[in-house]
Amino acid sequence: MTGDGQTYFRVLLTTVVGQAFTAAGYALNEQPIQWAGGQYRFVHAGLSTAIQFQHLLYQDTEWSSGQPSRFRVVLIRSDGHQRDLSRLVVEDFGVAILPSSRHWWTYRNTHELGQALAEAGHLIIGYGMPWLSGDLIPPER
Repeated sequence: MTGDGQTYFRVLLTTVVGQAFTAAGYALNEQPIQWAGGQYRFVHAGLSTAIQFQHLLYQDTEWSSGQPSRFRVVLIRSDGHQRDLSRLVVEDFGVAILPSSRHWWTYRNTHELGQALAEAGHLIIGYGMPWLSGDLIPPER
């Protein structure tokens, strides 16, 4: 990959999850300053909730065999409560689908990034969005 890695991440992000997020009422905030720093926030105006991707880019000019780039997802409710998607799924719902409750999705190339975004997107749609709207509540532990 050549060029601006944050722009590339945003393009792939919107390509992989954008249509599903739009259908659910979420829109990507137009915040180029935050995008340059690796933060991408999808906001649902009606619910006042947000889905935020934090992207750490470790190779900006070429895909390399060095440290993989990574991202995580933070869910933000209208009451100000924030929760990492991985903690919500693994700890709160007890679904051991991720390696840990402090999971960061990693990738070294376009194919891996697409797979990681798709996996995170499925968990956001299945657990994150219903939790944000209050339709899905974790069981008592």
